[in-house]
Amino acid sequence: MDAMAEIRQTFFLECEEQLAELETGLLAIDDGDRDPETVNAVFRAVHSIKGGAGAFALDDLVSFAHVFETALDHLRAGRLEATPDLLKTMLRAADALADLVRAARDETGVDAVRLATLAAELRAVDPAAAGEGAADQDESFAFRPVPMDESMFDGFDADAAPPEREFSIRFRPHRDLYAKANETALLLRELGGLGEIAVACDASELPLLPDLDPEAAYLTWIISLRTGAGESAIRDAFEFVEGDCDLEIAQAGADRAGDEEGLAPGDVDIAALIGKMQASVEAELARVVDTQVPRAASADAERPDQSRSDHPKPDHAKPEQAGASIRVDLDRVDRLINLVGELVINQAMLAQQVQEAGLSRASGVATGLGELEQLTREIQDSVMAIRAQPVKSVFQRMPRLVREVAALTGKSVRLVTEGEHTEVDKTVIERIADPLTHMIRNAIDHGLESPERRRAAGKPEEGVVRLLALHRSGRIVIEVSDDGAGIDRARVKALAAGKGLIAADAPLTDEEIDNLIFLPGFSTASTVSDISGRGVGMDVVRRSIQALGGRISIQSRPGQGSTFVLSLPLTLAVLDGMVVTAGGQTLVVPLTAIVETLQPKIADVHGFGGGARVIAIREEFTPLIDVGRELGYRAAAADAVGGVAILVESEGGARFALLVDAILGQRQVVIKSLEANYQHVPGIAAATILGDGRVALILDVDAVVASSRTEAQGHDLLLATAG
Repeated sequence: MDAMAEIRQTFFLECEEQLAELETGLLAIDDGDRDPETVNAVFRAVHSIKGGAGAFALDDLVSFAHVFETALDHLRAGRLEATPDLLKTMLRAADALADLVRAARDETGVDAVRLATLAAELRAVDPAAAGEGAADQDESFAFRPVPMDESMFDGFDADAAPPEREFSIRFRPHRDLYAKANETALLLRELGGLGEIAVACDASELPLLPDLDPEAAYLTWIISLRTGAGESAIRDAFEFVEGDCDLEIAQAGADRAGDEEGLAPGDVDIAALIGKMQASVEAELARVVDTQVPRAASADAERPDQSRSDHPKPDHAKPEQAGASIRVDLDRVDRLINLVGELVINQAMLAQQVQEAGLSRASGVATGLGELEQLTREIQDSVMAIRAQPVKSVFQRMPRLVREVAALTGKSVRLVTEGEHTEVDKTVIERIADPLTHMIRNAIDHGLESPERRRAAGKPEEGVVRLLALHRSGRIVIEVSDDGAGIDRARVKALAAGKGLIAADAPLTDEEIDNLIFLPGFSTASTVSDISGRGVGMDVVRRSIQALGGRISIQSRPGQGSTFVLSLPLTLAVLDGMVVTAGGQTLVVPLTAIVETLQPKIADVHGFGGGARVIAIREEFTPLIDVGRELGYRAAAADAVGGVAILVESEGGARFALLVDAILGQRQVVIKSLEANYQHVPGIAAATILGDGRVALILDVDAVVASSRTEAQGHDLLLATAG
């Protein structure tokens, strides 16, 4: 990849960040945030996209961003009020801007009619266009005739060049100007295109070589420019570095032809001419110019100093130091994590070999191994932190989704998010976006009642959907809840029976009825719509969560709402687990699923039909699952008294006891995908390499429990049929 292609790729990556900030800011303003910094952040996002697009000659993107930026500038300056209609238009404009960015990146086309319509709507909100002269925005060149006195133009030569003026410009760059890849020489060259230029450099602040900071800015440029352009054109040359420099522009003298008393033949006194014009003519001409000339020029001409004086320049005596960061290809980070994983495995192998050689008693060897283990763990934690990202990147997509689904369903919905800065591995974030999207849609479509039903139930018309993220027991927990009607369990059971998913007279607990919505083909929607009704929803969500090593459970209260709880691992690279043996095989049980371990007593183990067994734990009977038999390692059931029972908690919160032969110890293992290297194995989530070089399988606790329950239900059905 050449240098320009890399810069272009970086630009589009930055555009994604700016677009996210743009949408977040607009939604905050729509929710009532009136902090000026929020509006400034939104303006800067569009301004940055426009500046970068200009560098790559992306004209369509620049043009639309310019119109959008002008409207935002009016909002920033207080000339526009943040009404719901205005914010709705700006949110649609943000979507169009995102489409333009993607089209430029992928080199595809865009809907020109849609963009033109949106651009016209943005122009229509211009306060300058709100007067009498802007009654018809579509007729850009139509204006009503106004009687004019020809004497107004006495001495005016239409072919005469505009009079030149001399400007004095003082330009002092800040450190950030160079850090953002701007260059003083390019700015001076841009000014040179406006007219005759003379440049002097003030190096009085330049320190001696030992005190010089290579990244600092010490030089000030004094520029004398003779040009026929106005001050707005000069400021346009510094548009992309505004805020990253100290800029002063002053007119050094009168027009080159002199003052009114000394006008040369053929020259025109523009000030006197404008003073003679009628106010109605000014309004008409301003509107015509506004429809044909780029909006920045007209906007700057109307407010050459006021908008800038409203925002005082920051004090750069003590520049704020932002956290330094670099962009790294994700593949490189993945390779680094794999190498660290190999380091962990080799460290475990070394420790085991030293122990087998009988050297662990030597104090020097033991100390060295302990320090190596600690250092390896710190390296691993640090590398994993590189890929950790806040879930905010996923959460910030949801407000727009809520608005769209609420509009489709005719419901009033408010989204409340908490824990946006909770960090989790990037791979987990990428794979939870789709399940969360479906759950939010499901909460609005199925969970929340219509405004009429909410009023009848004594609830506010506006429903609330909450999205919460937090760390708990070494995992990330995400909750999606609503204050709707809750799950209609009688209807759910009847629908499941009608579809043949369960027996009509099956005795089910509330928890089991709630979990019926995860069955393939199940849907409570009466009609198929753009949102739901095809029966391919929550079962896909559960499979996606289980593929991440996570669990999903439901808590529902009739009339008060439902809560879906997702419990996910913080990372898909490492795992804290209990190493056990079952049927002569070595397995790893995830530590997060284990509640406790115990040695079964003969009086606590009870059998019932089909060879199933339960174990009494503190006066409660818990199903006992023989892991070795369940995975096919042995045909006959193992002696429970001779093994170890591991009490685990399944995805629904129910508890089961896993019977294994022995516990070898607890350790952190590196996860290796079994499907990528071999194939899917029922009951197995992944694999790892132990310290002695053997491959150990990581148990999928929920899959083993589900398989055991299915087998037991099948046996009960067989007995009922035989009877």
